Amino acid sequence: MTKSSISHSKFAIVGAGLMGRLLAITLAKRGAQVDLFDKGGPDASHAAARIAAAMLAPLAESAITEDAVVRMGIYSLPRWKSLIKDLSTPVYFQQDGTLILWHRQDASEAERFAAHLEKNCLNNAALHAPQTLDNQALRNLEPGVADRFNQGLYLPNEGQLDNRQLLDALAVELANSSVNCHWHCETNPELVRSLGSYDQVIDCRGVGAQSTWNKTSTALRGVRGEVLRLYAPEVKLRRPTRLIHPRYPIYIAPKENDIYVVGATEIESDDLSEMSVRSAMELLSAVYTVHSGFAEARILEMATQCRPTLQDNLPAIQIQKDKGLSDLIMINGLYRHGFMIAPAILDCAIEILEQGDSKTALDLGLKISKKTIAAGAEVCV
Repeated sequence: MTKSSISHSKFAIVGAGLMGRLLAITLAKRGAQVDLFDKGGPDASHAAARIAAAMLAPLAESAITEDAVVRMGIYSLPRWKSLIKDLSTPVYFQQDGTLILWHRQDASEAERFAAHLEKNCLNNAALHAPQTLDNQALRNLEPGVADRFNQGLYLPNEGQLDNRQLLDALAVELANSSVNCHWHCETNPELVRSLGSYDQVIDCRGVGAQSTWNKTSTALRGVRGEVLRLYAPEVKLRRPTRLIHPRYPIYIAPKENDIYVVGATEIESDDLSEMSVRSAMELLSAVYTVHSGFAEARILEMATQCRPTLQDNLPAIQIQKDKGLSDLIMINGLYRHGFMIAPAILDCAIEILEQGDSKTALDLGLKISKKTIAAGAEVCV
């Protein structure tokens, strides 16, 4: 399929979270006919993307993830700027770096963390080296925390966006485009493929695609995360801040209008019940140690969600071709890095739809597997 053939093709996308919306809008802008199906509504209230801090921090994440994800994050930062610029609704985007803090008793943990980042920078020239801050440098950069911390690390060039503003802006874009949105319509790609009216069916359901992925050799699971949203007008953090701690390292992402998104927990469970008392107490006590102004903050929301995660914690695209059926493209496994790497996944998926393969995916290390089923035989590539 080529660029010109995309404009003459009909696509069905199942799942209207972050990836589903980005793909639907991109394909529609290229002249394709797109039907988008989702069990929820345009507010994305059920989507993992709604419960996120949306930090774009490849260097910070390099301490706990693979180099391929880091490369996708580096690639995606400038792409986010252009994607947001093309939207008709403003979306908060910031690229003022990440601040790393630690208490005195966690200094050895911080040394290990800093050494890991420096090593990663040596292995990847596209990463900006962390800067060590003494108290005066910390006061100049983030004065609100300088009375409680004597030192820190600054990771330049990292960013964040407002995930809920983005999802809402993408919903507006969908409403103003030629995409046929089927909200509150729960379906599955196999049923859609059986209709025979689409050239390509794209599965972007996240955790909802477990039954489909578990039929393959790569199992999909949910990893629970718990997030607080706080209104804290007495706190004036300028950039995402991470607190190093051996048991509950937290992140604090300042959004517009004195809203702060706070999270840390990562639990191997697909439980979507309310936040536990333990998690709430640990998050709240930890955030108070960063800035005393959080004592008078108002808790706007305690939210939980499950991040779609494959066995190796890495994203993947699977392409399935069956005789007599539409091709099936399955995109999943973005785990905790959804916003950080989504533009890279988007561009790779578009290349696959245009050319049948993706050089960008090869360069970034994104896994693409192909399976052809014909006359009862299954061939994997």
